[in-house]
Amino acid sequence: MTASRADGPLIPAHAPAPITSSGELSATAAARIAESWTPNTRAAYRRDWAAFQEWCARENRSPLPASAATLATYLDALTHAVPPPAPATLDRMLGTIQSHHTALGLPLDTKPARMVLRAYRRERAQAGYEPRRAPALTVEQLRAMVEATSDDLAGLRDRTLCLLGFAMMARRSELAGLDIADVRAVSEGLQVRVRTSKTDRESAGAIVAVPYGSLARTCPVRTTLAWIDALRERGITDGPLLRAVDRYGRPAGSPGAALRGSGRMSGAGINHIIKTLARRAGIDAPITAHSLRAGAATAAAEARVPRAYIARQGRWSPNSSVVDTYIRPADAWHDNPMRHVGL
Repeated sequence: MTASRADGPLIPAHAPAPITSSGELSATAAARIAESWTPNTRAAYRRDWAAFQEWCARENRSPLPASAATLATYLDALTHAVPPPAPATLDRMLGTIQSHHTALGLPLDTKPARMVLRAYRRERAQAGYEPRRAPALTVEQLRAMVEATSDDLAGLRDRTLCLLGFAMMARRSELAGLDIADVRAVSEGLQVRVRTSKTDRESAGAIVAVPYGSLARTCPVRTTLAWIDALRERGITDGPLLRAVDRYGRPAGSPGAALRGSGRMSGAGINHIIKTLARRAGIDAPITAHSLRAGAATAAAEARVPRAYIARQGRWSPNSSVVDTYIRPADAWHDNPMRHVGL
């Protein structure tokens, strides 16, 4: 079974049942359905779908449409892998298979598989496993990382991605996707346009307000504008905001830069820089790019910023349970009922 697009088996070209009565999906329709997922999601879906197809081939089972028994048996088989996968990984893989069926209008009974996953979560909890989450970066740790940057152009870029990412509560994919034109200076600070993101399924976009900081060294507004000015001095006025800098201090897109293409930084590249700066700063925690987002939300919660404002700044759904994982640690102390019982 092959895909209707070149970069991975997202939408099968010959599904057992079409989504319309007039025939199979056209190549362009299949491609656009595939493009409805974000790049990171598509990459994960490609891997998950390929793994499911391979397993079905070995077990002589149909991947599309898959039966409830096939799906439950597949999830159970995955739980016996070494090392055992996180429940969230299995949940994503189940979502991958379900998305393929939904996109093609095929029925899929996921209840038995969900029961397998529920039992696996309980087993993991009883065995003492805890969900892995990127630690929230504190403001003090962020300052230490800023001080760990170099004093050259690459260092200015690194300070920009750290401070802007923290202030925006940005996902690394959102940072990587920013263009210079997406940043607008206003009297209060910056208005940053996020054109699309993980939870923005309709790509409606969002404008994120970034206010001035109280200290010049850690001010996201002054730092970002200084980076943009440095790019302008080198003849760069459009294209990617965060871009590679060669070993001679020349940013991608500038005359003589030893870099091909736009030089736009990837999410993985941003993550690498965050991890490197955390090590330089002597932070003894597995800091990642997501720590910027988690840390900003946690710091805001500790400052008693209302939940709705935190969710809006971080582009979480108003009903998102994820944002609560950053707010609850602060609330557990601020609003602890034992403070009021006179112990």
